[in-house]
Amino acid sequence: MAGKMLSLLPPLLLAAAGFAGLLLLCVPTRDVREPPALKYGIVLDAGSSHTSMFVYKWPADKENDTGIVGQHSSCDVRGGGISSYADNPSGAGQSLVECLEQALRDVPKERHAGTPLYLGATAGMRLLNLTSPEASANVLAAVTRTLTQYPFDFRGARILSGQDEGVFGWVTANYLLENFIKYGWVGRWFRPRKGTLGAMDLGGASTQITFETASPAEDPASEVQLRLYGQHYRVYTHSFLCYGRDQILRRLLASALQTHGFHPCWPRGYSTQVLLQDVYQSPCTVAQQPQAFNSSARVSLAGSSDPALCRDLVSRLFSFSSCRFSRCSFNGVFQPPVAGNFIAFSAFFYTVDFLRTVMGLPVVTLQQLEAATVTVCNQTWAELQARAPGQRARLADYCAVATFVQQLLSRGYGFDARTFGGVAFQKKAADTAVGWALGYMLNLTNLIPADPPALRKGTDFSSWVVLLLLFAAVLLTPLCLLLRQVRAAKSPGRI
Repeated sequence: MAGKMLSLLPPLLLAAAGFAGLLLLCVPTRDVREPPALKYGIVLDAGSSHTSMFVYKWPADKENDTGIVGQHSSCDVRGGGISSYADNPSGAGQSLVECLEQALRDVPKERHAGTPLYLGATAGMRLLNLTSPEASANVLAAVTRTLTQYPFDFRGARILSGQDEGVFGWVTANYLLENFIKYGWVGRWFRPRKGTLGAMDLGGASTQITFETASPAEDPASEVQLRLYGQHYRVYTHSFLCYGRDQILRRLLASALQTHGFHPCWPRGYSTQVLLQDVYQSPCTVAQQPQAFNSSARVSLAGSSDPALCRDLVSRLFSFSSCRFSRCSFNGVFQPPVAGNFIAFSAFFYTVDFLRTVMGLPVVTLQQLEAATVTVCNQTWAELQARAPGQRARLADYCAVATFVQQLLSRGYGFDARTFGGVAFQKKAADTAVGWALGYMLNLTNLIPADPPALRKGTDFSSWVVLLLLFAAVLLTPLCLLLRQVRAAKSPGRI
């Protein structure tokens, strides 16, 4: 008898599965479509020291979702930044050709005409515009002529403000890390509780700090209010012109020439011929110019590997003497206390990465960063070359830049032992370079809506819950009946 009962198991299970299949047909769903086509966007990041091209892509049917725009490819333009072509504007446009030709290959031909193309210039061009507006306009006109020759949807070349650069970098980082809004497994959009991440960018001619703050800024010029995905954000941002890596090195070089006659931040055993025109032609070193000097003259300068003197030289870049607000960072600039986690990218990352990977030094704490800076500043030229034989071009400057980074974060921005633990030094997030370029494109193409997306996608979550319960009931009911009959068959009172 028990054997007969067990033989009924397969048909019953098949019937249960068939009933569950009918339930599936009753669940409300959306039509299944073919995978959507991709859209593309191109941004040329015309920095002070070089230009980078980024090609982004996203599904054409999800333009207002989050976390779906990613980096497709990139290209580093050969030569200096476009501001270095002030005396040869046509060369600025010509320098972009190699990367634009790559873009023609990276973006499918049928997508060329619909692909927006932007060029944004940052602090290098801001400085050129200060000293020679005409030269700046000529450079922008030259790159525009080149960009309009390509079949993309060119939407302009412009100089970004320092505030733009800071805010768009903050948007990029938080967009890539899905800090604004996230799609959960339950089929709903929600705002992550972890909040947003502050962003710190160290370029060639300027540095930016941007983070969300709860209170209104005492200086309205340092506050930006954004509405993204239905949420309001009050963001503090400030850009320090002349505090980028290359301009800091130029300013320290001018100070070393006038104060010491040697360079305490350069390694002992390293020396070079310095062209005075290169030192003093920048607006950032105008205040340091001697009353009379021969711009074509060359001066021999040697390094001394002196961490204490280097720190003293760097500390002179910051002024804490006056502040008309309740608190300031430096140079009389208002800044609320840093709070929460931060991502530090561009030259912040490359400097700390050198200390971590090449020098093999821990930099997890602020104290470790200071110790690592002293260690690299004590190295001789021969010792540095032995550690990094392939990095000769920038090797002599790591002591100066590391000292500046350590001083900027601790004394300038006010990070302490606790808040520094929330700083992550990285150059990418979600396989995409962190910087202002993606945030700039997201803004100009309206890929981040002011209002939140629909609350649900596909099948309603409650429908799945009901379905799963019914499916479990259908499968368990025949099994329970079978077990009950098998037990009854095995009882002594049955024949």
